Amino acid sequence: MSMDNRKRPAGSSNSGSFAFWSSSFRRQPARVLIVEALPPWWSETSTVLCNALDNFFSLACNLDGPCRIPLLSLYAISRQQECLLPFVQVRGNLARLHSCVEELRSIPGEGCIRGAARGGELLRQAVLDSLQQFKQYIRHTSNGNQPSHSTSVEVTVVTSQPGQGIVCQCAKGLKDADLGSLKRLLVVQVYSGGDWGQEAPSPDVTYTESEECLMLGTEIELQRVENSVFAVESVLKSWLQEQGGDREHLHLLLPSPTDSPIPVCVKCDMQERLISPALIPLTPNLGVKTESVRDFLSVAKGSANQSSPPQRLKVIKVLRAEGVCESVLYGLPLVIRPTTCWQLDWEEMEANHNLFHALCHTLRSRDLFLLLQVEPVQRLTAQSSGVFSHYVLQPSPSLTLLLKPVASRELLLPCHQPISTQDPAPDVMQTVQSCLSQLDEEFVFNPLSLRSNLYQHLKSRGLLSQPRYPYRLQPPAVLRDQSQPAEGARATAGRPPQQPQNQSRQLGSNSRVRATVAPMPSSSLHTSSSLSSSSALGPPSAKASRLALTLLSSSSGRRGGPAPSQQEEDNDDSMII
Repeated sequence: MSMDNRKRPAGSSNSGSFAFWSSSFRRQPARVLIVEALPPWWSETSTVLCNALDNFFSLACNLDGPCRIPLLSLYAISRQQECLLPFVQVRGNLARLHSCVEELRSIPGEGCIRGAARGGELLRQAVLDSLQQFKQYIRHTSNGNQPSHSTSVEVTVVTSQPGQGIVCQCAKGLKDADLGSLKRLLVVQVYSGGDWGQEAPSPDVTYTESEECLMLGTEIELQRVENSVFAVESVLKSWLQEQGGDREHLHLLLPSPTDSPIPVCVKCDMQERLISPALIPLTPNLGVKTESVRDFLSVAKGSANQSSPPQRLKVIKVLRAEGVCESVLYGLPLVIRPTTCWQLDWEEMEANHNLFHALCHTLRSRDLFLLLQVEPVQRLTAQSSGVFSHYVLQPSPSLTLLLKPVASRELLLPCHQPISTQDPAPDVMQTVQSCLSQLDEEFVFNPLSLRSNLYQHLKSRGLLSQPRYPYRLQPPAVLRDQSQPAEGARATAGRPPQQPQNQSRQLGSNSRVRATVAPMPSSSLHTSSSLSSSSALGPPSAKASRLALTLLSSSSGRRGGPAPSQQEEDNDDSMII
């Protein structure tokens, strides 16, 4: 059993981005989810939490690419602490995870609590038991000197009780425990309907018991989320993001300021905004293939010569241009223009052109976008619900529209970026402005001014892997195989009488074919030398005469023709093989 970052056999993974992310996801921690199913709050949150888990597992178990969740374990705390799922790999394990969620649903939400102290003790036992279980799993699956990719654990506790009290219970109960492999402990407080009206901090804000955490040696955070499927999904989807943090991802180099010769380097981290649809093997896909028109069109069933039917996109909403975030758009855009199909008559083509012109003018003048949804080619059945992809249609100054795929709710990853309300420091502001003032400013961006050195790279790589001329000298075995179809009939037709068997054995004592060039007269020596020199320098000359070939068998068990006489060798420019 291994926790590696292998690609799955499906060919849907994006190989260009896989090389980067496969190296970034090596430090993903194992996950432990502890659910407090204590009455009476469990009756209000159980359906929301289980639906969110079902949705999340259906996505995480089918993701290609690097391993984002190497191991997962699930505990439930009700009247006792119970391990519903020991550490297992998430990818390809949907059936087992789904049964675990159904078992979590079956926990009753009615009853009485035996006291907060009893619940805190059960939570402490669940955390310690998960850490011990992780150590045993790693010890059992470690392969000699090759360490496991996952060397730490993150524990997430989902509760409906007041979060500050759970944080204090964890800090005090785990103070003297061995928490060497515990990277972080996150307490997620799910607000029920009655409690959500109270004044609560933003979900982006985390709380840390500073004194207890310093004594504990680990990080404890509190996050409050609404009692909704989307809010709980966002907490779970944060597990899919890169959790390295050991080194920065990006260095942004600015020109050196006027008062310093050293360039300014801004160190940054990168974060995925959404799950790439290329990592989800689906038919039909989610609109990820927009590299060409053929990728976008639906596949026609039947004859290979049959043309594909037009793709049908239904306009479902009108969007304000300033209200569309670029981070939810992905893929390569396609330019949409009025059709020039020859099967349409002139009146229909002119009417269609006027409609397209009016649509472009209306969208551009009102600064609007259109939200589109792909209509399925066939009617969906109860067994096959199908997948719907969505697009955004943007106007342009010319008589064209721009089509871009847009991410759906299932693919979005949490991205809570606080808005800065303070101005930067004056000295740093002056440094950055000095760096930017040295760059050229263009009012209109022209991509023709950018060169990537692609042509030169492709030419150098292609010329190194191919011969300098097509008529490259080949080994004798290859020449023999190529010459047999053309010369075999000629040699068979003019085959001389059979030679004795002992002479055949002398010519072919070994089983290898030998080539012998018969001596040529003095008049042809000049021609022979010129041919050999031309073979070394390049392709043979078109005027050079071809040597006649006489094929003889070289094996001892075959019959061959008699050896040519000396007179025949002097008169004919022949090559005996």
